[in-house]
Order: sequence, then C-alpha cells, then structure tokens
Amino acid sequence: MEKRKILFLGESYRADAITWTNGLKEFGNFEITYWELKTSNNSFLNRILRTLEFFFAPISIRKIIRQQKPDMIIAERTTSYGFLAALSGLQPSAIAQQGKTDLWPENSITIPLKKIIQNYAFKKATLIHAWGPIMTKHMEKSKVDMAKVLVLPKGIDLGSFENKNTTNSDKIHAIVTRSLLPEYRHEVILKAFGILHQKGIDFSLTIVGNGKQLSFLQQLASELNIENKVFFTGRIDNTALPKLLQQSNFYISMPVTEGVSASLFEAMACSCYPIVSDISGNQSWIRHRENGQLITVDDSEMLANEILWAFENTDFRNNAVLNNRKFIENQADYKINMKIIADKYHEVINNTI
Repeated sequence: MEKRKILFLGESYRADAITWTNGLKEFGNFEITYWELKTSNNSFLNRILRTLEFFFAPISIRKIIRQQKPDMIIAERTTSYGFLAALSGLQPSAIAQQGKTDLWPENSITIPLKKIIQNYAFKKATLIHAWGPIMTKHMEKSKVDMAKVLVLPKGIDLGSFENKNTTNSDKIHAIVTRSLLPEYRHEVILKAFGILHQKGIDFSLTIVGNGKQLSFLQQLASELNIENKVFFTGRIDNTALPKLLQQSNFYISMPVTEGVSASLFEAMACSCYPIVSDISGNQSWIRHRENGQLITVDDSEMLANEILWAFENTDFRNNAVLNNRKFIENQADYKINMKIIADKYHEVINNTI
C-alpha cells in the first residue's frame, strides 16, 4: 500500500484521537502531521485567547499544507476542527461528528452560529464519520448527503482490553472512566454509592480521570462518609486502564449527552457490567436488564437500586458480560474497523488525484 500523508486537526492527546491516528498508521501506512489549538479554555481570558487563535488558525493550517503537502486532511468535531478543515480548502477531507449533534452546550447562545459552521463543514467534507447510528439522526435532520457518511465505530484494541476480569464477585468493585466534568454527573454516582453505604453494602469505587470538578467531588465523597471507599486516580495513561477495568465488575457512566463512548466499549470488552444513563447514545448499545441497565438522568436513588439489583443477580450479570464481550468482538474490533477506515481513505485519495 502506497504511503500517504494526512494532516490531523484535533486534540492529539485525547484517547479517541490516539486510537484514530494510530490505526491509520498501523493499517493504512499513513504518515500523520498534527495540528491543534494551543490555548486551553479553562478561564474567561483563555477562552478569549482561544477564540482569537481559532480565528487565525486557517493561516497556520494553510502554511502547513504548503510545507508538508498532505494528501488528505481529517478533523474531529464538526463545529470546530471540522470547520477549519473545510476552510483549509484541501481535498479529500474527512470530518468526524464526536457527539450526538456536536451542538453543545444545548442552551448556549452560540448554537445558531455553530449550526451554520457545522452545515458548512458537512457540505465541504468528502467523507463524514458517524461513529455510531445515533449520530446519523442529526445528520439526516441537517440534510447531510448520507452517501458521504461512514457509520462505523473506530473500535477498541481487543489485544489490550482483554477478557481477563479478576474481580471478586462477592463485592461491588465499580469503576468510572469519564472526565471530571459537569456533563458526566459524577455527583449522581457518588450520591448513589452514599445510599448503598447507608444500607450497609460494601463496595469500592474507582474514579479515573481529571477535570475541574475534582475537589468538589472529593468534598462530596467526604460529606457522604464514603471517602475511604472512593479512589480518585487522576489522569492515567491509557495503557494502564485495562488492568483497572479488569479489577472491576461494574462500569458506571451517567452523562447527560453521549455520542459513541469508547469508554463503554472498553468496559464491555473487559467484562465490566455496564450501568449507564438512559439517553439515546447509550440506548444504541445497552438494553435495560438484558445486557446492562439504563438509569434515568440525575436519578441517584434509581442508580443505587439498580446497582444493588445487578449485584444480587450474579448469574444474570455473568451471562450479560459474556454476551457483551462477544458483541464487542463482532462490532467494535479496532483491527477490523480501522482497516476499513484506512482503506476508505486510500480510496478517496485515489479518486481525488
């Protein structure tokens, strides 16, 4: 396979981005050049500076294109990097809708502008990634040319996320692997485990990741008298994650919005029983009390009750995790899916030459 160059626009440190670009290198013989915004958005001043950086970004990107002469440009998020890919003028281009709509926060005054930006990115893209079926609903509503859409998750590395769960099933060993941000509702999870603690149920809860809510969540754990049972790991290398998952028998995730969650796939691959929020992004993969459980958003009492129900129904849970592993092997194998994606990139490059 002929070596080709790709310019990737996006946050290169994110696990999703690493999976995407590493897969292209491994299965497509692609050489990747990275470009991303350098300014964080963790303060009002930084948000202003980041907006200015975004405004001048097309100049930087076009300079890289002149110097590196990539064969293709790809970008994550249709309302930011995807828009910059469209402005670059380089074809072919592939953009990925990361969330259910990428129009977030839903109540933001910038939504009308984001819709205009997104529609422009959709129109200019050669190929559009929908990492799962939930994303196609928004694309259809936005009148996207669905012939350009590839509906396929990147998948996960089943060689790393092995089915080697070593958890003692006599105790709840739960894990959360989402960033400590408000939209992931970690406080709902902590309150649910506070209820279990009051009922005398023993557990350990591992919370992986970092974010602006860390100190708030640590304080809440203390107020609920569960600080000795809750372990905040901070940000860890993705290579350390499989072992933590394999030491857990429950995976908990309570976001208010979701696209396609690689974190959920990773947990299912490692035989963690999934209990997740009852939103459309999760409904694509989880059926209530069939292969996991779906919890009403922000309902900590329901979450506590459903964790307890699943813990007490051991045979059901064991059967569910076996079926979940098979599902991931069939539908979300990184080696298979990324080969399909890499081949598609070569196809659109060859068709553009």
